[in-house]
Amino acid sequence: MTHDTIVALAVLGVAGQVIAAVLLLVGLGWLAGLRKIGWSVVESLEGYELWLAFLVSAVATGGSLFFSEIAHFVPCELCWFQRICMYPLSITTLLAAVANDRRATRYLLPLPLVGAGVSVYHLLVENGVVKETQACLISAPGGCGVKWIDEFGYVTIPTLALTGFALCFAFLLLATLPPATVRRT
Repeated sequence: MTHDTIVALAVLGVAGQVIAAVLLLVGLGWLAGLRKIGWSVVESLEGYELWLAFLVSAVATGGSLFFSEIAHFVPCELCWFQRICMYPLSITTLLAAVANDRRATRYLLPLPLVGAGVSVYHLLVENGVVKETQACLISAPGGCGVKWIDEFGYVTIPTLALTGFALCFAFLLLATLPPATVRRT
């Protein structure tokens, strides 16, 4: 069962990466002047941005708890910092979505940004590009460089975290846009 759950989380991660890539391409197209596609994406997601950010952060939070509490992977120092950024998102995005409070997004945007930065650093440590600190070596068996999972040749825990942070950032950023009724006036 544990391996099946890990594979399911990895598949969700790959699907999230595809969605993030599409959103990135739409954003780049927007910057290049292709606004029609951008507006159609914005309008199709309008009203669901906070719920989507909640869904992503809740799955990420549940996944990290699965890894530590069920699969018994010991979280390293960097994993804890990523959790510090992700866990509050699952609660605050739910509260913002329930209240339909789009203003809260401006205060939430730093969390996925910082979390993504930690995830990138964790990936660099995990792949031997950056040397582990002493804190990493004593925080978990094997330190921060241990690949507890390695699905599809690249999906590791920090890869999943980075995907979650990228999607949360994208959905929160979309939620900062004014509603269509305001944009059209």
